[in-house]
Amino acid sequence: MRPYVIVVSEVSVDGKLTLYRGASSKELMTLMDQEAYRYLHEIRAKVDGIMVGCETVRTDNPSLTVRYAEGKNPTRIIPCSTANVPLDANIFSKDAPTLIATTQRAPQEKLEKIRALGAEVLLVGEDLVDFERLMPLLYHRGIKSLMVEGGASINWEFIKRGYVDEIRLIHLPVIVGGENVPTLVGGEGFKSLKNLLHLRLRAHFKRGNHLITEWEVVR
Repeated sequence: MRPYVIVVSEVSVDGKLTLYRGASSKELMTLMDQEAYRYLHEIRAKVDGIMVGCETVRTDNPSLTVRYAEGKNPTRIIPCSTANVPLDANIFSKDAPTLIATTQRAPQEKLEKIRALGAEVLLVGEDLVDFERLMPLLYHRGIKSLMVEGGASINWEFIKRGYVDEIRLIHLPVIVGGENVPTLVGGEGFKSLKNLLHLRLRAHFKRGNHLITEWEVVR
């Protein structure tokens, strides 16, 4: 068993997540209007957990809480093989529970500091976070629905394993360009027609000035 997974992202017309590699996605998010933010936070309010990678935590310092809609804050889940997250990051606020999924190679001293901040630490793997172990653990802890809101790398990890059920996109009416700028999905890619992830368009509509598309994964 695993949580129902919804990948949610804002993307430029050419599929970019940031202005350049290493830039914060918050810069592009300043182009979103109030209605687009409300849509994003309405999803947060309906799920049990929300996940971003540790690179997103370091670069964007997100809060991952519900602020533009009514509802509860989801549990924040951060997979990070070495637990290399800043101890002053917003994910350690008391607004919502936080779980750091890490590995045996994470420094014990860092893990103790993370626990002291009130976050839970889950060891799942030796060198890299083992998502095949993590996902059933999350499900049995009550995370029946999971919003994945961060990063090309984490999106690829979920997509290549077949863990994604829906993809919802907030389209930003801009072109960013750039060969090495992160897109919605990174990683090595499928490289073959027979391996591609197939989607079915379930809905498309405007929220504020933005096109929203919602896709279902075809099994």
